Amino acid sequence: MRALLQRVSSAQVTVDDQVVGRIDPAAHGVPHGLVALVGVTHSDTEATAKALADKVWRLRILDGERSAADLHAPILVVSQFTLYADTRKGRRPSWSAAAPGAIAEPLVDVFAQALRELGATVATGRFGAHMHIDLVNDGPVTVLLEL
Repeated sequence: MRALLQRVSSAQVTVDDQVVGRIDPAAHGVPHGLVALVGVTHSDTEATAKALADKVWRLRILDGERSAADLHAPILVVSQFTLYADTRKGRRPSWSAAAPGAIAEPLVDVFAQALRELGATVATGRFGAHMHIDLVNDGPVTVLLEL
């Protein structure tokens, strides 16, 4: 399982001109939140999803080397199978390492729910939809996590 984290000052996901998920850290009294683009591969399990959620929640990439847990920063979770693109050969990416939707969707849901259980305010995109993601990357800070 992979998560590409971006420290943001705001973010939202729109599907068919409707906002389906939004975080506004300032409304929570904090300067930053996180966008977590989450990819799932064939060997991932619920345990993997929960462990990755814990890592995201406690990773110290916010101001003053604090974590989302320290600040109760909101997190926007967006499924992203393209994190498993294989571009080593040719010019057309292979997606064979990405888990199919029937496996990936429940694990992205477990990931988001695990964050909620840890205390996070979580917004999400819509699995499998064509999404428009608007975000203001702050720093910029972008970190790739893999379990």
